[in-house]
Amino acid sequence: MNTMAASADEARRHFAARLAFETDVSDVAAHLDAGAGGVVIVDTRSAESWAQGRVAGAVHLPTAEIAERAETVVPSGATVVVYCWGPGCNGGTKAALEFAELGYPVKEMIGGFEYWVREGFAVETGGGTVTRRSPDPLTAPAGGVSCAC
Repeated sequence: MNTMAASADEARRHFAARLAFETDVSDVAAHLDAGAGGVVIVDTRSAESWAQGRVAGAVHLPTAEIAERAETVVPSGATVVVYCWGPGCNGGTKAALEFAELGYPVKEMIGGFEYWVREGFAVETGGGTVTRRSPDPLTAPAGGVSCAC
């Protein structure tokens, strides 16, 4: 195992780039709670997964349909935030690439739907019901839903 770190300048470029391309569930939830506009949250999973539960307020656009339907789902000038199941799935990354290839500003919500649910944020079901689960103490502090990053 190589324990040598990159130079500070290389590390700065690397981590700045990651933050330009990725966001996390807490930041997305804070943006939505603040009522800040300009962002469209896109669930890229299957219709069955969408019906089971999704980020409240998200739109459904499976990756295979992005090229065909993006302009009817995402208003001009909006930033797209995509997600799939969770950190073990690269569906969000594939969807982000599709949007980028079409010229949209895009970020991937790391952690995906799994961490959205685990942190106790609003989930909408197929019938339109919005619920919240208690945060998983392994992913969110027991005293709140934010890590204060």
